[in-house]
Amino acid sequence: MGIRAVAAAATSLALVASMAACSSSKGSAGGSAGGKVSLSYGVWDATQVPAMQKIITAFEAQNPDISVTIQQTPWADYWTKLQAAATGGAAPDVFWMNGPNFQLYASNNVIKPLTDLHQDTSVYPASLVKLYQYKGVQYGLPKDFDTVGLWYNKALFDAAGVAYPTASWTWADFQAAAKKLTDPAKGVYGVGATLEGQENFYDTIFQAGGYVVSPDGKQSGYADPNTIAGLKFWTDLIAAKDSPSLKQMTDTAPLNMFESGKLAMFWGGSWDAKAFAGNDGTKTGIDVAPLPAGAKKATVIHGLANVVSAHTAHTAQAEKFAEFLGSQQAAQIEADTGTVIPAYNGTQQAWVQAYPQYQLHVFLDQLLDAVPLPVSRDTAAWNTLEANLLTKAWDGSQPVGTVAADLAEQMNAALAKEGS
Repeated sequence: MGIRAVAAAATSLALVASMAACSSSKGSAGGSAGGKVSLSYGVWDATQVPAMQKIITAFEAQNPDISVTIQQTPWADYWTKLQAAATGGAAPDVFWMNGPNFQLYASNNVIKPLTDLHQDTSVYPASLVKLYQYKGVQYGLPKDFDTVGLWYNKALFDAAGVAYPTASWTWADFQAAAKKLTDPAKGVYGVGATLEGQENFYDTIFQAGGYVVSPDGKQSGYADPNTIAGLKFWTDLIAAKDSPSLKQMTDTAPLNMFESGKLAMFWGGSWDAKAFAGNDGTKTGIDVAPLPAGAKKATVIHGLANVVSAHTAHTAQAEKFAEFLGSQQAAQIEADTGTVIPAYNGTQQAWVQAYPQYQLHVFLDQLLDAVPLPVSRDTAAWNTLEANLLTKAWDGSQPVGTVAADLAEQMNAALAKEGS
């Protein structure tokens, strides 16, 4: 699974504030002194379980005194279940972590600093390594990553006589193409201006030279004129009717519109490759190009990390497993399945080759322009503000500048609470 709507679903600071106080050192049961140790591994994506099991099998072959059992919890319940387990001191020994939730779990001593691991973190994209550092200390080893690209329908481009997107496209090129590709009589739109951060407005905010949250996590960027320009990129497309309205996109998700041939272009993540390859409407006849450039090129990068519970009863074994999960061998196993892009540099090409009908190298080529997903200690608080307030700009009920100013004010208040 990609990280769609990940930020908006992040756990609230209030939900985990009691973790450190309530957690015990019970850890997970399993194993006995001098016997075989049993570890639990918490994940949320069922489609990745087969790959994770292959990795576990390889690990157990090298470590016959350790067994690992996967605990797969659907995304909708993952964070609620994890918070409850962590509060009771029974979190999985090793589990998946994402950027929006990371600082909460690190600051509440739910996960263990990985100071004793021997894995060289220079083998991962630097932005992902930094994402899982808290106060300069590494708490997670990057597992995978995703960037965002411009997916497009070749048949619709051909019918409209529009050349396919290239790496040299600018915002102006994209906007002109969206207008030519829109055909109201056929119910076809140039693009879907989805109200999504990672896949849409965060990218254009960075492309415009704006920012979402300052590096120190204390200041909102929504009052910045460049940030506002990044938002207007999308609302202007809706106003020009080159994108469906917010109501239309609420009734039918743009992803589904693209898969059914009603959108000529779709800003989507690398994770979409697997789904598109399995869909009759998109397994062929579509491709992907780099995102267009505004004032500069940019694409948001995010990725998961494996973390160790601070309260595991089997610290040495859990750390050994986490280190293996971050190894080249584990990354290669995952890459060969074509599920996600592994974070370990040098193994990503196998993922590209898993779907040769698409130019998936685009997602790797854009690493030079990648900007980390914006997060803070309580990302969920201002993600909720984004969802509630930006809706007013997307549906046209309030000017973008007015909404952005209001969002900046309320987001700054939320960020101030993080430091209190």
